[in-house]
Amino acid sequence: MAAAGGLHVSSYTPCMCVHPRSRIEILADPKPLFCQASSPTLVWGNQETIWTLSPGAMTARPSARILYLCKPKKDFSNYGRSCRPVIGGNPLLAKFGYPSERLLRLSEPKKYLPAYLEQRSRESPEWPVSLAAQNYNASKRILQLAKPKGLHPDFVPPREVPTQVSRFAVSAKASARVQKLAEPLIRELTCCSEHTKPGVVISTVSRSSQKAVASPRTIELSKPKQLHAKFVPARDPEWPVTEAAKRAVATERIVALAQPSTRPRMGLTVLNPDAFKVKEAAMKAVCSPRLQELARPIQR
Repeated sequence: MAAAGGLHVSSYTPCMCVHPRSRIEILADPKPLFCQASSPTLVWGNQETIWTLSPGAMTARPSARILYLCKPKKDFSNYGRSCRPVIGGNPLLAKFGYPSERLLRLSEPKKYLPAYLEQRSRESPEWPVSLAAQNYNASKRILQLAKPKGLHPDFVPPREVPTQVSRFAVSAKASARVQKLAEPLIRELTCCSEHTKPGVVISTVSRSSQKAVASPRTIELSKPKQLHAKFVPARDPEWPVTEAAKRAVATERIVALAQPSTRPRMGLTVLNPDAFKVKEAAMKAVCSPRLQELARPIQR
């Protein structure tokens, strides 16, 4: 249908479906495979191209950059002991065939020092047994000591199970009545249960106890223990320092007492091996009655 001014108006009329499909049904349809639509005979795994190459692409001449990029990577497997840097560390030794000289030298066992070999009584921890030791006849004492330790005379071996549970009893299932009887008896506290902690039982107080009058002795015993008259409470770790203490000047005696005690060095040069040796005169000394009296512990 032609319109004025040379404009072309399409005569397409949209078709209205009786049952239009919902958006979810349209999205649920799988997408068509582009490969199968363009090349139905394509088989995955071969090296055939999906599209046919044009004559222009067949006769095109590659540039120098494309020729440089199409070169394959070098094969380093022929170089046995060469090591090239790779991402994540050096490759495993299994790819290079043999370890390097450095690894072979480090894998050698540690050698013993000459001084240790001179002091060692034998060459190895295993030594041959002499014929005299092999043909030795053990004495009665050695045979007695070689016997294993016997059990205690009061030892009682484990007893057997007095009753054997049958298979029917093991595989039996308890009835509803038995399960109900097996449940523990739960008793609820009706006295002051709202104001008490769980698990605490408070017994009811009788009327006679509520009306009882305490005697003077009971009142005296119910009083808490008083502190001692000379009791001094713990002082705070921090207390204000007086102005007099801040301005005080230490005397020569206080300065001398404040210096730490100097003790001789206890090295090997100053160590006296006879420091704890008791003299012969002290070993023969006789204690006087006064010393014996002072040596007695105080009787408390």
